[in-house]
Amino acid sequence: MTKNLVQELQWRGMIHDMMPGTEEQLQKEMTSAYIGFDPTSDSLHIGSLVPIILLVHLEKAGHKPIALVGGATGMIGDPSGKSDERNLLNEETLAKNVNGIKRTLARFLDFNSDKDNTPVLVNNYDWMKDFSFIEFARDVGKRITVNYMMAKDSVKKRISGESGSGMSFTEFTYQLIQGYDFYHLHKAHNCMLQMGGSDQWGNITTGTELVRRMNPGGEAKAFAMTCPLITKADGSKFGKSEGGNVWLDADKTSVYKFYQFWLNTTDVDAEKYIKIFTFLDQETIQNLIEEHKEAPHARVLQKKLAEEVTTFVHSKAELDKAIAASNILFGKSTAEDLKGLDEQTFLDVFDGVPQATVTRTDVEEGLDMIGALAAKTQFLKSNGDARRALKENSISVNKEKVKEDYKITTSDLIANKYVLLQRGKKNYFLINVE
Repeated sequence: MTKNLVQELQWRGMIHDMMPGTEEQLQKEMTSAYIGFDPTSDSLHIGSLVPIILLVHLEKAGHKPIALVGGATGMIGDPSGKSDERNLLNEETLAKNVNGIKRTLARFLDFNSDKDNTPVLVNNYDWMKDFSFIEFARDVGKRITVNYMMAKDSVKKRISGESGSGMSFTEFTYQLIQGYDFYHLHKAHNCMLQMGGSDQWGNITTGTELVRRMNPGGEAKAFAMTCPLITKADGSKFGKSEGGNVWLDADKTSVYKFYQFWLNTTDVDAEKYIKIFTFLDQETIQNLIEEHKEAPHARVLQKKLAEEVTTFVHSKAELDKAIAASNILFGKSTAEDLKGLDEQTFLDVFDGVPQATVTRTDVEEGLDMIGALAAKTQFLKSNGDARRALKENSISVNKEKVKEDYKITTSDLIANKYVLLQRGKKNYFLINVE
């Protein structure tokens, strides 16, 4: 292979554990490797970006990525890192989630190209659905001892009562089923490596052991590699914003909010994240870090991080829209810029801004500025305050200065229902027209 994948991932801080022989295997020949995605929702959030990026790095290095969606394992729930048993999903919800995750993954990996290392998308339900319990107990359960399974941290913590209230047999079997996935992919796709988060080490190594024990002679090769779980410098959970998870689908987290999440990263985290979440080379990243240290207030690291990740996840066109939306608050913009925003992005930009409702008739007849500022909205305390502010030339409608004789009409409406008032630079107010 022309590119050493392990070295590439190491300088980026993306390797936690690796089985001996893994680097040699990846250097020797094109290697198929897989990562599993748990269908707990119909989309993926940014916690899943690292495994996606691992698969993209794998493909860029000339290897063959396999993305596995856990249609079968999703019926059980992975106990790794969990203190309590999950609620089981019904088949309809599970099918919807599996399809949603497939759509998300297809944005990053081209499963229909004609390259030798074209990525493969699989669903473990396809090979698990016809397995009888007796067959599984005889053919798979016989190969791994309970002692071996009990030694795994994810099992020990739950059974000892360190976290949660024990573990059901259902969850106990999870590592065997995940292990069987590795065996199946080894047999069907010559898959030799499983990757995942560091909390998956126990499940993954069970898979390598199962591959060895289920192949005659025990000579089959299987390898394991994990990446660190992403953390924030302040100890808070990565991937959460005030509104909850940050999703990879724009209908769950708008591109503007997605962009802002990365832009608001701390200096310490930005230096770490730009290595993990972008494909910029080592020299470029080092230069950015040095430039940032010389002028931290310019936030060049955060800006580049936000640009690269937003482009990767959404597109350059969507990034440009998110930057334009950001400039509305922090730069010079016009009424046309405001009207160019879709309703959700507009509301995201002005999230938390106080608002009042007026009738559509008010606007159709022409809403005078005193009414708009005071009588109809209470943005300002009194008609007198409104007149003084207008005389001071400190009032804007949709980012454009107005005088007392201005009337708000339907031509001022943004998304056919909002008008943005502003006093001075930072004092915003929304009129909602119903």
